[in-house]
Amino acid sequence: MEAFGEVNATQEELHFLPPPDSDPNNLGYHDYPPNIGILPPVLPAGFEGVNFPEDPIRLLSVQVVLILAYSTIIGLGVLGNSLVIYVIYRFKTLRTVTNFFIANLAVADLLVNTLCLPFTLVYTLQGEWKFGSTLCFLLPYAQVLAVHVSTVTLNVIALDRHRCIVYHLETRMRKDVCFGVIALTWVLSAVLASPMAIFREYGSFVLDPGHTLQFCREKWPGKGTDGTLYSISMLILQYFLPLSIISFAYARIWSKLRGHVSPAESGVNSSASSERHRRRRKTTKMLVTMVVVFAVCWLPIHAFQLATDIDSSVLDMRDYRLLYTIFHVIAMCSTFANPLLYGWMNRNYRAAFLAVFKCRRDRGRGGRLDSIHPVGGGAAGAARAKKIVLETQDPVSTHLNATDV
Repeated sequence: MEAFGEVNATQEELHFLPPPDSDPNNLGYHDYPPNIGILPPVLPAGFEGVNFPEDPIRLLSVQVVLILAYSTIIGLGVLGNSLVIYVIYRFKTLRTVTNFFIANLAVADLLVNTLCLPFTLVYTLQGEWKFGSTLCFLLPYAQVLAVHVSTVTLNVIALDRHRCIVYHLETRMRKDVCFGVIALTWVLSAVLASPMAIFREYGSFVLDPGHTLQFCREKWPGKGTDGTLYSISMLILQYFLPLSIISFAYARIWSKLRGHVSPAESGVNSSASSERHRRRRKTTKMLVTMVVVFAVCWLPIHAFQLATDIDSSVLDMRDYRLLYTIFHVIAMCSTFANPLLYGWMNRNYRAAFLAVFKCRRDRGRGGRLDSIHPVGGGAAGAARAKKIVLETQDPVSTHLNATDV
């Protein structure tokens, strides 16, 4: 079968487009991208003379819900991740090593929100690939790349904090080293994702005279199990191995922080040390929460993908596409969750976000905001709260009193 060619298809071959085990020539088709679901299996719609099992995604109510879900994820993801990147760029005191890695996470999530999800939604609703050959090779690759960048970056953050906290290293990673690690993260992720762009085919099925169905699918050389082996290997590299490393690192960090002896207990009068310890605990809580959210969001689709790889009869379920799409929506929620966590759990980001919005409101009145005050009631609240000063790109040098992210 030649790529970009037309293929006469039977109804059985078109039940899914086509099932991996329906390849009569053993060409190694694997129609479900491993772990990501950028191109869920499709059922053609709107073709007369062909009877297909009822697909719940064709229902108008289901399509409306999917449109609302994907639109919400895209909107929140673009707004939140763009805001994170902007405040790290604008406020110099946020330009720390950990924040640069967080910005890298935001770039990866923004890539998914803008380049992948809109096309995934249209493809899922229409049941046909209508974006041409270039995007057929580009979009699955981009999403797999973004997922790898996210998982590798979460590992780098965990290992960097493990190095500093567990081994009492006061010197943090230099910024030039940080940028080198970020570049290496993208190169490594690009290599790991490359099979999604290499082993792919774009073409069409002839349903009946005058009706064709465009498809975009994986095409693996050799045995038909190649796609399954890649899928399982990516499941390990994208999910189980990263979470194991991260869990180990944060378990040791948490144990170290819990065993910390405060200056008052040790007889040493060091309020600075106590404050640094408190900030580290708060920052670690936020980073652990980020990892937990990532793991929870991606668990359903990984488990479903693993079940499909182990038992191909799962593909015959009437609601397979609907379940796959629901799990994909849950996984994509991770692309906008992090900015919400920063605003909720980190005073630095919360102050920066508020400053950006207040600056925009005051701009029309000629106003300018360089600092904000935490909310506190009465004299007690004012005495307890410190002014949070945000350093912009102006020559004025200030600092930000919050957590040490």
